[in-house]
Amino acid sequence: MNQLGVPAGNTPDRKVTLYRNGSIYTAADPFATAMVVDGDTVAWVGSEQAATSIADANMEIIDLHGALLAPGFVDSHVHLTETGIALEGLALDSVRSAPELLDAVAAAPGTGPVLGHGWDESTWGDRSLPTLEELDRASGGRSVYLSRIDVHSALVSSSLAEAAGLRGLDGFQGTAHVLRTAHAAARIHARTFDDGTRRTYQEKTLAEAAKNGYVALAEMAAPHICGPEDLRLAASWNASGVHPLVLPYWGELATSAEEGRQILDSLGTEVLGLAGDLNMDGSLGSRTAALSADYSDAEGNSGNLYLSVEEAAQHLAACSLLGIQGGFHVIGDAGLAAVLDALDAAASEVGEQRVRAAGHRLEHVELADAAAIERLAKHSVTVSVQPGFDAAWGKHGGLYEQRLGERSRAMNPFASFYANGVPIAFGSDSPVTPLRPWSSIRACLEHSNPEQRISARAAFLGHTRAGWRATKHRNPLMGQLVPGAPASFAVWEVEELMVQVADTRVQSWSTDPRARTPLLPALDAGTDPVCLQTVREGRELFAHESLRA
Repeated sequence: MNQLGVPAGNTPDRKVTLYRNGSIYTAADPFATAMVVDGDTVAWVGSEQAATSIADANMEIIDLHGALLAPGFVDSHVHLTETGIALEGLALDSVRSAPELLDAVAAAPGTGPVLGHGWDESTWGDRSLPTLEELDRASGGRSVYLSRIDVHSALVSSSLAEAAGLRGLDGFQGTAHVLRTAHAAARIHARTFDDGTRRTYQEKTLAEAAKNGYVALAEMAAPHICGPEDLRLAASWNASGVHPLVLPYWGELATSAEEGRQILDSLGTEVLGLAGDLNMDGSLGSRTAALSADYSDAEGNSGNLYLSVEEAAQHLAACSLLGIQGGFHVIGDAGLAAVLDALDAAASEVGEQRVRAAGHRLEHVELADAAAIERLAKHSVTVSVQPGFDAAWGKHGGLYEQRLGERSRAMNPFASFYANGVPIAFGSDSPVTPLRPWSSIRACLEHSNPEQRISARAAFLGHTRAGWRATKHRNPLMGQLVPGAPASFAVWEVEELMVQVADTRVQSWSTDPRARTPLLPALDAGTDPVCLQTVREGRELFAHESLRA
């Protein structure tokens, strides 16, 4: 140690790295330009002048050349295998008609099943979907599963429908488009992989995440998505330490604490909660999210509730008694009303304090009014939201407006959640939106409803520290770069640093050093910073070729 308490250099037991000549995003010193990592811990942050005095020939010294070093991102809602399939399979997000989609299927390489993702008919001029016969002809008889962008419905071939036993199931009407129970069965059938294929898909996702500055991902597994073997593989990556940390959840309903314990014991791996994609309702895109009034573009259809208030209340009571997180996927306002009634019922049964202490979480919560937000705060429920949804579908004439009309302005009320003390964490729901954290932060700044915009700093914290808190992580230093904190961070090549807030009239605050606010990349140009390195607890997960050049 030198006089500043900084390790003198590398030893056989540990590695010491000095980062200098950059910008360090830290509450310890808003003007810090250098940081020392000792093994798996942040040892020191400070000025360039101090860095010169502590530099040691035995340290690895990385010149940041003005780059930003900031806490690593946490994605609060992902699907590892599904994302890997989307990365490897047919990318259908750019198709704009049924004929284009059929052409993509016809051109799919190989001779095995055709797996694709990302079609969104709300962006098509003619929103007619392909028929079973058309899909069969295009695929040449191959088995086909093509998930809609929201992954709450899909297009399937006759051969897959037959093999998966879809006929007679709710959501199968003899067409290529399947929903609800039929979609779940089709997806499970299409996900019957050998271990090697599953591993390839998940590793592809983990590498993509590391390349984009993520140090942790909340995996939202559930029986209707993939089986427990998928969850076990996802959790097993943590042993290697060379990938982003996987934070596993399992979305299976428990009607009692005893049943909850049996589910947990049967999984073969530890999970953070029986939460995540335990569906209270579906999605807006597939018109299965439960609404209090009909869809604007589908008279007589107000979506679907998949669980009763009683079932949801039993689940939340069971999780509260077990001291673990419970929670649901919920999007529509009627779905949220059911969950809130269930929270009230669970609190009456096991006590309000026990419910609050469990730290339950809800995924998405896209449509919530002031009264609902107040009830969420009352029960200390964390909301895991996806800013990319608004960026994709919130614009004028977009999917939200198509499905909801004037109600679309109430979607994704980020600012209202913050103002009412509802903890929120941000994620992508990948593969629904991509693993691009800065694009997600930009979506918070450019929310389609100006009243719901939040500052870049609030959005950044929601993508970092809040992600750890949403999992009830016990280390309060997670997501910070201060001495003693775990060294989990990413290095970014940036064009400009500033303070960005929802009100552009105070944007000039960014150049005022008296604000003592750590700076973040300017995102108003529409381009994302480039990730140069990702480190999790001192171990390098990704490094760009230019980092040490």
